[in-house]
Amino acid sequence: MESKRQQKFAKLIQKELAEVFQRECSHLFPGAYVSVSVVRVSPDLGVAKVYLSLLMGTNAKELLQEIKINTKTIRHLLAQRIKKQVRVIPELIFFLDDTAEYAARMEQLFSGLDIPPADKEESSETNDEDK
Repeated sequence: MESKRQQKFAKLIQKELAEVFQRECSHLFPGAYVSVSVVRVSPDLGVAKVYLSLLMGTNAKELLQEIKINTKTIRHLLAQRIKKQVRVIPELIFFLDDTAEYAARMEQLFSGLDIPPADKEESSETNDEDK
């Protein structure tokens, strides 16, 4: 469970990193749209785990690797934006956010299920039991 302080700090990091990726890092990752979906901050605010959704990129894993290579630059750009608001600029650790892919996969699995409709007698019995 994150404290209010961690949540507030995480929101700040998320907002500012989104700006960094959209405005200042577009030349580093041409043709890709990087969205910051979630940020989790350690209790001491020294480490931020950043979950990214990568859109329009050719290969998400390769793009993530490029982002990891450029972590120092990204952290520096973030520091320029938040240095007057915070004491410590956290170490950034980037991860792929695959929740959209996971949700699509689950939706596909559920849509592929063949569930027969319930019998009328069974459904009326369960309604009687509920009363």
